Amino acid sequence: MATIKGLITPREQTPEEKRREMLERPVQPLILSLAAPSIFANIVTTLYNLADTFFVGQMGVTSASAAVGVAFVTMTVIQSVAFYFAQGTGIHMSRCLGAGNTEEAAVYVNTGIAATVSIGTLIAIVGHLFLDQLCYVGGATPTILPYARTYISIILFGAPFIASGFLMNMQLRFQGESFYSMLCMVAGALLNTVLTPLFIFPLGLGIAGSALATVVSEAVSFFLLLYEMRKAGITPLGLRYVRMPDLAMVRIINNGGVPSFARQVMLGVATSLLNNAAAPFGDAAIAGIAVVQRITSVGNFFQIGIGQGFQPICGYNLGARRYDRIREAYFTALRLSFVSVAAIGVITFVWAPQLIAIFRDDPAVVEFGTLTLRLCSITMPFTGMAMATNFLLQTSGKMWRATFLGACRLGLVLGPVVLVLPPLLGRVGVQVAQPTTDIITTLIALPMAMAILHEMRSMEQADSR
Repeated sequence: MATIKGLITPREQTPEEKRREMLERPVQPLILSLAAPSIFANIVTTLYNLADTFFVGQMGVTSASAAVGVAFVTMTVIQSVAFYFAQGTGIHMSRCLGAGNTEEAAVYVNTGIAATVSIGTLIAIVGHLFLDQLCYVGGATPTILPYARTYISIILFGAPFIASGFLMNMQLRFQGESFYSMLCMVAGALLNTVLTPLFIFPLGLGIAGSALATVVSEAVSFFLLLYEMRKAGITPLGLRYVRMPDLAMVRIINNGGVPSFARQVMLGVATSLLNNAAAPFGDAAIAGIAVVQRITSVGNFFQIGIGQGFQPICGYNLGARRYDRIREAYFTALRLSFVSVAAIGVITFVWAPQLIAIFRDDPAVVEFGTLTLRLCSITMPFTGMAMATNFLLQTSGKMWRATFLGACRLGLVLGPVVLVLPPLLGRVGVQVAQPTTDIITTLIALPMAMAILHEMRSMEQADSR
């Protein structure tokens, strides 16, 4: 009889066993098995982000709640570095594993970790030198600034752990070991949920306590991830695998990493644009935007989790030139994404006022956030088209197309929308900006998806000759 441990943990596999699974197991259950741990971990992370917003809201200061939204811009800068190296090294690593080249895969994994720790440290130093500028770029007003300075200053000290933790988490997923990445994320999230109220209230640290809890939790996750990477053993760890990148390595990392870097930078740009557009309507509007972003991130993380389940399948099968499995996995990811996010959208639409009030029971915040959340709930399911297509383009090495599509929703389209709609419609223009952007981006993604699928079919026909 199977043990309880055997039922809840996956069997450890050799690199060759993992390769056969990625190339031969039926696609839909494979995506679900890879996506489920990612989705669960992302949901838990979202819940701890929501808990963070909740406990800061219990301080009874709207400016403090808004400061968490302002700090989101700094977090995206840190994450952009992590995602650049994670995708750049992880995509190539999965292709190497698909082709049976474990040695080269290890070089990219270890070089990515070393680079991320180094640049995360640099961000911490430079960020403290330009702390006020970071706050103002994030949309801080004079009343928000003191809270934002405190929060961001502490977050910056954790930049090396935050960036490298994100990197290793994604590298584990690219190896097909999403269960272990989930364990580490959940452990950090639960620790943060416990520490945040403890630091804010009994210890009397206020908003500084929230930031400190985040840094401590990210540091714990970092060491857990390091342990799990060694334990999984798909690619070995060690300084002997670290390389000074040459031109060929830089080109490979750029092909996979630039789209994610641009996407994360644009996420910071989007937050900054929305916060600054909301600023003329008061701190309540900025706080409302911050709360809506945290709530809608539940749907976004479902899409991301499904995409993260799709990506390693795509990478392995590109290495093996199995284009039929890539197409099947892509359409499966689209279906799963739409259905799951539509279900979430129904909940957030119907109970929008109650959800907003949980995190900041201020009538002005609830009023502004309710319409914003309901509009986002309608358009959110359609963004799965852009998300899945972006992952397909990125994993296929179509750097510029993936970068363009990733930047559309979070900047290239949102920027003009924010510049046009708020002056025309006032506060309603701020509330409809993101939903309008979602629809436009989906229409842009459709022909791009058709083009890359056609290219893969042509490559498949060429291989069969």
